[in-house]
Amino acid sequence: MATIRKRGQAWQVQIRRDGFPPITKSFRSKADADGWARETERQIENGGGPSGSRTAHKLTVGSLLQRYEAEVTSGKRGQRFEASRIRTFLRSPLANVAAHRLTASMVAAHRDERLKAVKGETVRRELTVLRHCIEIARKEWGVPFIGNPVRQITLPSPSKVRGQRLPQGAEASLMTALSSTRAWYLRPFIILAIETGMRRGELLALQWSDIDFFSRLAVVEVSKNGHGRTVPLTPKAIEILIELPRRGKNVFPVKANAVRLAWERLRKRAGLEEVKMHSMRHEAISRMFEIGLTIPEVSVISGHRTLSCLQRYTHLKPENVAAKLARLSGQTS
Repeated sequence: MATIRKRGQAWQVQIRRDGFPPITKSFRSKADADGWARETERQIENGGGPSGSRTAHKLTVGSLLQRYEAEVTSGKRGQRFEASRIRTFLRSPLANVAAHRLTASMVAAHRDERLKAVKGETVRRELTVLRHCIEIARKEWGVPFIGNPVRQITLPSPSKVRGQRLPQGAEASLMTALSSTRAWYLRPFIILAIETGMRRGELLALQWSDIDFFSRLAVVEVSKNGHGRTVPLTPKAIEILIELPRRGKNVFPVKANAVRLAWERLRKRAGLEEVKMHSMRHEAISRMFEIGLTIPEVSVISGHRTLSCLQRYTHLKPENVAAKLARLSGQTS
């Protein structure tokens, strides 16, 4: 049945029929609105409908996500992770829902079910993908969503801290466990991660041509946030790089999966199974602040473009802050 409303200077028609997506159109006069509504309802009664409505009826949430993966996800740097989130949706009942029938209550039910199995941050990231997929479908693919159901629900709260710095004594335990590893690259990889604060993917992409030994700089061409940066190298980082054998254009000519597996074996031997490799970045950034680097100086090294992002990686030890205050007090007394 058609509903006709006056909206400002226009008359808006909305038609809702079972088996068809909602249809909305605006007209300058009520007569035109009435005429279009009658004709459109007649077409629907006869098994037709306005252009594109029957095609839209066949679309499911799953088919939209598959198109999104092919056209949008495939061009992202983090496509592997986003594709995994899409596959999670495709295995869920939500994938079989007709796109025009998707409601906020359905999305909320999916959210609640997922929260029984995984953490809130995981669910939040999955729903963010669905939300953007629907936005693209509405604005660029002509899919007649009325609003975005994902925007109408409450997403799980973002995690306060993505990770932590290394526990007390963890670095020594890792170095001891490294003495028995067969992965020649793992020790220098971990040390460079702590010395530079570079991400795992950035270290794997680092080439010898990116390093200026004279100026003690390393160029990160493209980082996670899409922006390159130049990383100052500590004397220890330079020492490690000089010692490394040159086995190709990359400093670490190994696959990401090989590093992941070697790391998992290492942390198990070290008794640190809860420690993530990303903790090296937290450790590095926290140490930079503890030795007295300023926020702008640390952001140059870490690549963070906002203070809020940088603060997530800062875990200062109170005793170190107290020692710094004591030194400053001694300088001014």
